[in-house]
Amino acid sequence: MKSIELFSGAGGLAMGLERAGFETVALFERDANACATLRLNRPAWNLIEGDVRNVDFTRHGPVDLVAGGPPCQPFSMGGKARGHGDYRDMFPQAVRAVRELRPRAFIFENVRGLLRAAFADYVEFIRLQLTYPAFPVSGNVDWQTNLHRLQRHHTSKDRPEELVYQVTINLADAADYGVPQRRHRVFFVGFRRDLNAGWSFPSPTHTQDDLIRAKYVSRDYWDEHRNSGLTISAPAKLQRKIESLRTGELTSVTRRWRTVRDALRGLPPPSLSNALPNHRFQSGARSYLGHTGSPLDEPAKALKAGDHGVPGGENMLRHADESVRYFTIRESARIQTFPDDYVFPGSWTESMRQLGNAVPVVLAQAVATSVAAKIVTSSRYIAHSGRPA
Repeated sequence: MKSIELFSGAGGLAMGLERAGFETVALFERDANACATLRLNRPAWNLIEGDVRNVDFTRHGPVDLVAGGPPCQPFSMGGKARGHGDYRDMFPQAVRAVRELRPRAFIFENVRGLLRAAFADYVEFIRLQLTYPAFPVSGNVDWQTNLHRLQRHHTSKDRPEELVYQVTINLADAADYGVPQRRHRVFFVGFRRDLNAGWSFPSPTHTQDDLIRAKYVSRDYWDEHRNSGLTISAPAKLQRKIESLRTGELTSVTRRWRTVRDALRGLPPPSLSNALPNHRFQSGARSYLGHTGSPLDEPAKALKAGDHGVPGGENMLRHADESVRYFTIRESARIQTFPDDYVFPGSWTESMRQLGNAVPVVLAQAVATSVAAKIVTSSRYIAHSGRPA
């Protein structure tokens, strides 16, 4: 199966697609530093550097999947939240790629802030554009007027020959899929209507309850880290939950959330002269009210695209004794589930920016694998029915 990816960044989504079996025939990214990271780690990838608004997507088809993460700054809780009024809003380009390539499916991801009430109408505008990508949106009126036009079109008589996608909007916590990080992402996933895919977002594979059980009921978590000098007393606020887990069924079809300690296992302490790539100690971390870092024995807070000044201390590690330090680039890459041979050549600030904007590889893989499976089965359905693919 072939795919293209827009707004590739550091390559987290692209690696997830690769692991799911997609051959990415072209990646598009305008940021020179992100392109340097991609070229260093995947020199065989067909990376096209430049403004995606200048791309003729038809030259890169046909493909089975269009994917990408349009810039999140227009919708991020840490930004100015200008939405459609922000020049970095690239959802129109995502729609154009779907219109020009007519893929069997698409995956677009963004930040949870997109689902805030203030953006509800614009999210519906995005959804309807992705549902009817060939609908002629007018550049002579504002987006609200175009939304009303699309809404009328949506309720009008069905047109069998029209390019239509069945679109779902899904909110996922990366920790629920084996990522050692509480990172909430929104996924727009669509399948071309003729595939009759009937897809749903993959079910969580990891849970907080399983982590609590492993820590304070079976104690398996501490046994796994038996050489770490651990404190295993349970917080008082968890006592009721622990009792319910102790008296409940001990078998589970899911696994426990992965923690920062899990992610950092096997890494030596960082130093100023560490030979391991991207594992250099970064000085200056300090804790204060509201800026406390990520606890060692929980999934990390969501890494942010900043360095020293992120508001919740998300890019810091907090030890059991309350001491803190910054995550190294290598540790941050592990938290985002990049492999250890994936190297970030830029400065601390630039590398943390790329990592803070990245899609966790394992989460991308989980979503892409489920989409790939539906593309395969739906394509068989089309072949059996004799309909054109």
